[in-house]
Amino acid sequence: MLTDPAPDLKREVHQLVDLQIQTLKQQSALTSSQLLDYKKRSERIRLLYSELDRIGRARIGLELDRAS
Repeated sequence: MLTDPAPDLKREVHQLVDLQIQTLKQQSALTSSQLLDYKKRSERIRLLYSELDRIGRARIGLELDRAS
């Protein structure tokens, strides 16, 4: 049986969002390096949410197939 990747993906999303929040709470302006890291994390968060959405849709499809 395959393991469910969703909990690991959700955990990574939460960690990345926490880092984004910490970055925005800084009193000083972001350096170009910090801004680049922020943008990379944002893209990673978007990709992870897309993957979680795909997993959720696949589950719904499986449940509908079983029900019919």
